Parts: sequence; C-alpha cells; structure tokens
Amino acid sequence: MQNTAIFYSFNTEKTARAAKMIQEAFGELEHVNVEDLTAEKFLAYKNYILGVPTWFDGELPNYWDEFIPDLEDLDLKGKTFALFGAGDQKGYAENFVDAIGILGSYIESRGGKLVGFTKNEGYEFETSKALRGDEFCGLPLDFENQARQNKPRIKTWVEQLKTEFS
Repeated sequence: MQNTAIFYSFNTEKTARAAKMIQEAFGELEHVNVEDLTAEKFLAYKNYILGVPTWFDGELPNYWDEFIPDLEDLDLKGKTFALFGAGDQKGYAENFVDAIGILGSYIESRGGKLVGFTKNEGYEFETSKALRGDEFCGLPLDFENQARQNKPRIKTWVEQLKTEFS
C-alpha cells in the first residue's frame, strides 16, 4: 500500500522477525529503523505500522522512549497507526504488551488514529495498558508461550489493516 511504512528496531530479534512476517503478508512496505528516526522521517507517511516490544516491567524500549519528546511536538492528525509488539503473558502477566498501550496513548494524544485493534481472546494475562475494553489497541505477539499462533495472527491482522488503512 502506497505511503505506508513499518517502523521497528532493526537490532531486535523477535520484533524484526514479526516485521518480516508482516511485510510478507502485506506486500511492499518501506522499512524504517526506529533507532535512526527523525521527526521529519516520521511525518513522511500517511499509514504507519509500528513495532513496539515491551521491555522489563511494562516499559517502552529505549529507542522509542528517546523519540517520545519529538513525538510530543508532532501533529499526527490525518495519519493512521497500527501497533504490534512482543510480550510474555506468563512471565510478565501484570504488564503484558504495555508498551503497545503506552505508545498508542501518545499517538492518540497527538491526533493520530489507531487501527488494528484485536480481541483479547486466547491470551492469558492479568493486566495490560494496551487494553481498550476487551480489545488490544494493536497486535500482541508472544514468542515465548504462543509462538505457533504468531503467523496466523499476523495474517489475520494484516488483512484487517488492508481494509482499515485509507
């Protein structure tokens, strides 16, 4: 889809693997390394797929955290965002994929539109900042406990995005 890019750290193992699966299911996407991101580069697109794994006890990875001050100054009205991220629902059940919710809230506060919401069915966790009612505001992927479900979840999610991106 034209004017759509996928943003993630090229130095991550699981998020990069998921990004490749998303690209295979989606077709041509420009890949942008979040670690080299500038506000100008970020604003160059209309549709965004953002890879944001949860670190430690529910934190953004440092490369996204370092971009937050720039993000807070941007007007994202008219732009559409889909978020995906890795988390461990058993090892970190109290903050499963929190980073998706944290980044999603920043995007919404700047006028960006979130798409790609997914039902929380099939996941076992206690709490998550990524929940909006009974849906995640993105696609949670659990490489530790449900790795076999990642590819079918990605395929379904990408088909959903193709209809939700304008």
